[in-house]
Amino acid sequence: MAEAERIIGTPDTPDAAGDGQERPEAEQAQPPERPEGRRRIAVLFAVAVFAYLLDLVSKMIVVAKLEHHEPIDILGDWLRLAAIRNAGAAFGVGEAFTVIFTVIAAVVIVVIARLARKLYSLPWAVALGLLLGGALGNLTDRIFRSPGVFEGAVVDFIAPKHFAVFNLADSAIVCGGILIVILSFRGLDPDGTVHRD
Repeated sequence: MAEAERIIGTPDTPDAAGDGQERPEAEQAQPPERPEGRRRIAVLFAVAVFAYLLDLVSKMIVVAKLEHHEPIDILGDWLRLAAIRNAGAAFGVGEAFTVIFTVIAAVVIVVIARLARKLYSLPWAVALGLLLGGALGNLTDRIFRSPGVFEGAVVDFIAPKHFAVFNLADSAIVCGGILIVILSFRGLDPDGTVHRD
C-alpha cells in the first residue's frame, strides 16, 4: 500500500515531493496529523450547544412569562413577542405532518454528526453548528411537549408584522442554511478544499 501511495505521489505522503528516497516503514504507516479537524469539530459542537441552550432558555421564559398573556410590543406593531404553539414545520408550515418533521430533524442531526468526521472548514463548522443547534432545539419540543412524544408542538414567539411567528431555533436553522448556500457558491467544501466549476 505504501509503495502504491509513493508511486501515485499523494500529497499526504512523505514521498509526494518526489525525492524518490525510501522512508522507514513506521514513518510511512503514520497518517498525517490534522489537529485543526478536531478544533473545527469543537467549534461545530460549541456553536450547536450555544444555539440549543439559547433556544431552550428563551422557550422556558416564554412559556413561564408570556404564554396566555397579551403580546409584548418591541417595535410598535412591527415586531412583537407572542407565544404560540406550532405543530408544523418552521414558520407554521405543514401542521398535519408533525411526525414527519420530527423524523426529518432527527435525520439532519445524524447526517451532521457523520459529516463532522470530515470537517476541516471553520465556516462550515459554524454553519453546521447552527443547523444542529436549531434542529435539536425544535426536536426537543417535538419529543417533550404536548400533545405527545414525536407530536409535540414547538413554542414560537418572535412575531414580525406580516410574517409567520418563529423562534430562535428556526433562526439558527435559516442562518445556517444561508451560510451553507454562500459557502457552496464560493466553492468551499466541508473538508476545506476549494473548487471552481
